Amino acid sequence: MSSANNVRSYGKSHYGMLNASAPLAERMRPTRIEDLAGQEHLTGPNSLLRDVLQKGMIPSMILWGPPGTGKTTLANIIAHTVQVPFYTLSAISSGVKEVREVIESARTQSHAILFIDEIHRFNKGQQDALLSAVEKGVVTLIGATTENPSFEVISALLSRCQLYVLESLKKEDLVSILHLTIEKDELISTKKTD
Repeated sequence: MSSANNVRSYGKSHYGMLNASAPLAERMRPTRIEDLAGQEHLTGPNSLLRDVLQKGMIPSMILWGPPGTGKTTLANIIAHTVQVPFYTLSAISSGVKEVREVIESARTQSHAILFIDEIHRFNKGQQDALLSAVEKGVVTLIGATTENPSFEVISALLSRCQLYVLESLKKEDLVSILHLTIEKDELISTKKTD
């Protein structure tokens, strides 16, 4: 199962510090909902997604938004928070075979999450392969897309998922990320910055 990864370790800090050779975005990826920049409408106090996360009852969902808004990060935060088996597939490099492999592994586990990045790139047959497992709760699907899911995700699958729309980050979110990176990143924090 080379393209399906079971992720259980999240590094040594709240910011996903894996190792010094990992890309900066990966080193600084938050693992707590409180540390996610932007998306207050989804993750702020008393928001629907935060409520669901605190109860630990994660529904299948589609995360829709522009690139760089935190879709992958949010999926990782969800898995980290509820501490369940977490599988990732990229629709660019995976097909029905990989989907079926993950579903078979998930049958022996409880509450497994399957994250599919670029789910809009899956064709109808590939999306159909997910349908029964999502319907029966074998896996909880988290799909990420930059395209309107109403046109790119089959209606049978979309009707079994909650849709969350992520917004572009605001200037103050980006400035906050920059300051946090300068302060917390193990490589950058050792450099002199003015």
